[in-house]
Amino acid sequence: MTLTTPKIAFIGAGSVVFTQGLLADLFAFPELKGAHIALHDIDAERLATAHGAARHIAERLTEPSGTTPRITAHAERRAALEGADFVINIVQVGMRESTRTDFAVPAAYGVRQTIADTLGVGGIFRALRTFPLLKSLGEDIAEVCPDAWLLNYTNPMAMNVQYLTRATGLTRVVGLCHSVYWTIRDLADLLNVPHEEVTYRAAGVNHQAWVLRLEHQGSDLYPRLDALVAENPELRRRVRVDMYRRLGYYPTETSEHSSEYVPWYLHHDSEIERLRLPVGAYLGIVDENIAEYERTRDALAAGAPLTVEGTMEYAPQIIHSITTGTPRTVYGNVPNHGLIDNLPATGTVEVPCLVDALGVQPTRIGSLPAQCAALNRGYLSMNELVVRAALEDDPRSIRQAAMADPATAAALPVERIWDLCDDMVRAHADLLQPSLRTTLGH
Repeated sequence: MTLTTPKIAFIGAGSVVFTQGLLADLFAFPELKGAHIALHDIDAERLATAHGAARHIAERLTEPSGTTPRITAHAERRAALEGADFVINIVQVGMRESTRTDFAVPAAYGVRQTIADTLGVGGIFRALRTFPLLKSLGEDIAEVCPDAWLLNYTNPMAMNVQYLTRATGLTRVVGLCHSVYWTIRDLADLLNVPHEEVTYRAAGVNHQAWVLRLEHQGSDLYPRLDALVAENPELRRRVRVDMYRRLGYYPTETSEHSSEYVPWYLHHDSEIERLRLPVGAYLGIVDENIAEYERTRDALAAGAPLTVEGTMEYAPQIIHSITTGTPRTVYGNVPNHGLIDNLPATGTVEVPCLVDALGVQPTRIGSLPAQCAALNRGYLSMNELVVRAALEDDPRSIRQAAMADPATAAALPVERIWDLCDDMVRAHADLLQPSLRTTLGH
């Protein structure tokens, strides 16, 4: 694909702060300054704010070059998608109210969560209320822009990509997350080596991938990391470092995230204290995101300048590579079609991907270390049950997914797990597909 003016549709553009960062990244590429940016959101105020912010960013970053993008706003999704070459999905179904429910209802049962967007009870129901949107979005793409690449940022990443590909038949789908990139940046800073000189390979599943190789100028950096961990007791008070010490490979997501995907930490008061785990942390992040949106909205209304900063996200890099043929490597979440031998073929895996004019081309990894694959298989088994619940209209699979989730199983007996799922179904019923609104008791 060689495009001079690609059309890029933003679905959920009312996530204004994220939209701004992506646009700053896009317009940093000279070849993309003339792109058509089509913004869509169901919230009229947020859409108008996104439109105003996008025009402001375009003025700041593109007008001096003499090339300016076309920016349009659409209340109707199909109009935004019509003829799109790329679709960026950043929708959050249910917004703050649903997120609060994802924490409050499990907390009443004694289930602790930190982020609640990937696994666990929060991840299950975030997925189930997102799936109907993904299905209708995929159907629209198949009809009005069938050759477009769908770049998904909406969590739970692995479940959403698995559902999208199985429910809609779309093949040009890749899930994007910045965790691998920022993990390597953080490790480079910790080891005091320039991040641009670090070579690495990671693979696994989203938010639970593993740094398989970490090198600087041909030298393995893991022994240096071991020495730092051994001499610094504060480093040992991080979940991801604790997991690294015991598993031998560094996980690619923060301690807050990582603690939710295993049974060892959140159910134990002593571990929460030892590892300084912030239970309910994401609620504060959600509140700050809304406050940042309101500051942006108010600044635009007052004619005040906006701070425009790039975010180094993968979607703009993918768009640039496919548009111009420039080869680069990113990390993507894609169906496991022979990429990682010792993980389920039906699951979504996170692997390095070559991107050029031919599109996103995942790298075959082979087998993960057995101990890493053991954790990833449990993660993907739980995902499979959630996706099956939606595809087969099977409410029992929701409960079975919660039973299979490590952190939930560590906290509750099975009868309480089923009761919790019933309460979550009641709380989210309006956002679930009708067949999954049934309560089952135990």
